[in-house]
Amino acid sequence: MIYVFLDGDKIRSNADLHNTFAASLDLPDWYGGNLDALHDVLTERADPVGIVIVNEPSLHDGLGRRAAGFFRLLRDLEARGNVRVARLSLDAPEI
Repeated sequence: MIYVFLDGDKIRSNADLHNTFAASLDLPDWYGGNLDALHDVLTERADPVGIVIVNEPSLHDGLGRRAAGFFRLLRDLEARGNVRVARLSLDAPEI
């Protein structure tokens, strides 16, 4: 399984999001960089793609109004088995 790591503290725009997918999945230069193109890329793969999300609230902030569409796409693709999504929290509990 190929993994894409999305760190909300580093992804501050829609372009950052698509550049991360393009680099992680070794997509060609003609990759469209939009949710339709991302849908096509993730559904055409033989194996599911693992998506690890860290700092999710920051990712929502960075994507702004596009966050809802992106997370809806992830839910749909996860239900179909095209992706597996893991959300990590790096907040340490008080000791």
